[in-house]
Amino acid sequence: MPDPMAVLGHHRGLLLASCTAELAVDRAARVLPASLRELAVFRTATRIGCSWCVDFGTMLQRDAGLDVARLREIDDHRTSPRFTELDRLVVEYADAMTELPVRVTDEQVAELDRRLGHRGLLELTYLIALENQRTRMNHALGLTAQGFASGEACRVPMP
Repeated sequence: MPDPMAVLGHHRGLLLASCTAELAVDRAARVLPASLRELAVFRTATRIGCSWCVDFGTMLQRDAGLDVARLREIDDHRTSPRFTELDRLVVEYADAMTELPVRVTDEQVAELDRRLGHRGLLELTYLIALENQRTRMNHALGLTAQGFASGEACRVPMP
């Protein structure tokens, strides 16, 4: 069982609320390509330092057939050929949203809106904010990697 769910199991109402919200977001967040969605979420997890989220996010990207090798180069996203110009904008937006205080600029929002459309920008913003919530909770509770990325943990069934 994923550790965050085991921890939330101590508060049945929050477990139910969290599972319901995660399923709803998974069904609703389909405007952006999976590669951009997962890149933004992964970057947020790395910026906060949640090893559980990085581990689980790597597994999700691998299972979706995305390029997980590029994740090792995420800190070099500005120069790595594995990242497109749009990838770079998404990573920098995730960085700006994750900073304290938040340092998102009007120019970032305008450029992402132009490239992704209103719904794409809203989806991106929501997913980064949601990952901030997840990672900060997991990090605060001391949850660490369970071995999902390496295959050492029991596999989470994917639809």
